[in-house]
Amino acid sequence: MIKVRAVFEKKGRAKYISHLDLNRCMLRTFRRSGLPIWYTEGFNPHPYYSFALALSLGYESSCEILDFNLNEEIPYSEVMDKLNAVMPEGMRITSVTEPKLKITAIAKAEYTFSLVTDVTDKLFEDIKSMLGGEEILIEKKTKKGVKTVDIKPEMEVTGLECSADSVDVSMRLPAGTQTNYNPSLFFEALRNTGTVPFEPRIICRTAILCEDNSVFA
Repeated sequence: MIKVRAVFEKKGRAKYISHLDLNRCMLRTFRRSGLPIWYTEGFNPHPYYSFALALSLGYESSCEILDFNLNEEIPYSEVMDKLNAVMPEGMRITSVTEPKLKITAIAKAEYTFSLVTDVTDKLFEDIKSMLGGEEILIEKKTKKGVKTVDIKPEMEVTGLECSADSVDVSMRLPAGTQTNYNPSLFFEALRNTGTVPFEPRIICRTAILCEDNSVFA
């Protein structure tokens, strides 16, 4: 059994494929690729594969992680070519390698997005004011109900620029087995504290990171 890790893009129309549908989509992709995929044993054998992190519906990504197993050694370039030949529109394998780290090493995810508004200067000031506060509180749903959470300590804004019709933001948020945040929490907090309306556009996960900000591989 050969362990394989692929990185793939999910963009354009593919951003509307839910995580559940993504599983079905990948099952069809494996079957059509002709690759010697390793199947689980037991009463109901099925191809083994897993995704590192679920991606929110409507979000794009350039760094989705897919782990699977092969029954025989095949050049990584050939694996990538065979998968890309049958991948759906908007999805493309960008690299295939041997896994180096366990999924538990994932600690953060990096996102970029644009907040579109007619008054970018005021929105820019709203964001700076919120980031300058002592805390950023939001109501977050958990398994035990709704909980008030301060997202500021675990949120790192790495870029903030004001253009003609939007404010463009890049940030790192906790991700992995313990805590998972996504930019929707930032949008909620900004709507609660800001003074102008905005519409999030082109939300993209650009990196999956370890605790030391190195790229997960």
